[in-house]
Amino acid sequence: MSAWLTALEGTAQGSQLAMILALLAAFLHAVFGALQKGRYDPWLSRGAIDISYSVMAAPFALFVVPWPEPHMWPIFAGAVVIHIAYKVLQALAYTKGAYTVVYPVVRGTGPLFAVIGAWLLFDELFTPVQWLGVAVLLSGIFGLAVYNLIFLQTARDTLWAALGYALMTGLFVALYTTYDAYGIRSTADPFTFLAWFFMLDGLTMPVLAWRRWRNMTDPPALGPLMQRGVIGGVVAFFSFGSVMLATRLDKVGEAAVLRETSTVFAALIGWLVLKETVGPRRIALMALIALGAVIVELGG
Repeated sequence: MSAWLTALEGTAQGSQLAMILALLAAFLHAVFGALQKGRYDPWLSRGAIDISYSVMAAPFALFVVPWPEPHMWPIFAGAVVIHIAYKVLQALAYTKGAYTVVYPVVRGTGPLFAVIGAWLLFDELFTPVQWLGVAVLLSGIFGLAVYNLIFLQTARDTLWAALGYALMTGLFVALYTTYDAYGIRSTADPFTFLAWFFMLDGLTMPVLAWRRWRNMTDPPALGPLMQRGVIGGVVAFFSFGSVMLATRLDKVGEAAVLRETSTVFAALIGWLVLKETVGPRRIALMALIALGAVIVELGG
């Protein structure tokens, strides 16, 4: 499969596959966010997810994929540090605010800076039509944030803190998107990067989650928590893996923008599963997000 994927790099087929992978990543990322924000404390959910995908990735990293080249070890170290900061900020944001409040700001900040990062790092340029699409998409995403700021009544006392953490999280989303795209392009086999990344990345948050669980007055049972972690680990494999493969096959900026249609899926999940309110104004703003992504793809 590695040879087949690398043969598609820079081709029309590769571009189409990258679009499909980015949209798949968008849906799965929304599911992943709901799993972390849902029933349990976000720190505990993230710890359970991380240890699950680390354990699942270990056999592939150690015995299946080619061993990483020597120059990959500093790249892995940088990726782990960036993702730790991202996950800590994400957990703080989810602790302070509702899922449908935090998620749009996180995902709205990410693509703008990812596009800029792709220009600086990979010499990628967007056409004027694609920039129009970015503007439409961002207007929908940040429109959701402003709407929440004005009309949301739940957790008003922590709303500003939630939005602040969400903004910082979005900056790290852009950072890890461009950095990890550099990482997956730096090794001969893309699955080497993915397997080793998942194994190494999942080792830190479980320690923080364990300390938090141990200090709780009424900690949740570990069995159901770990069951959610395993499900989240599988979703993480396909979500992160899909977008990373998309950035190797085609433009990093386009993949980053298309992935932000996850905000639409997140709002639907928040409404249908988490029972959070989604009104007609939010639906209209979500339609702008989807329209912006379509413009970016068609304008390329």
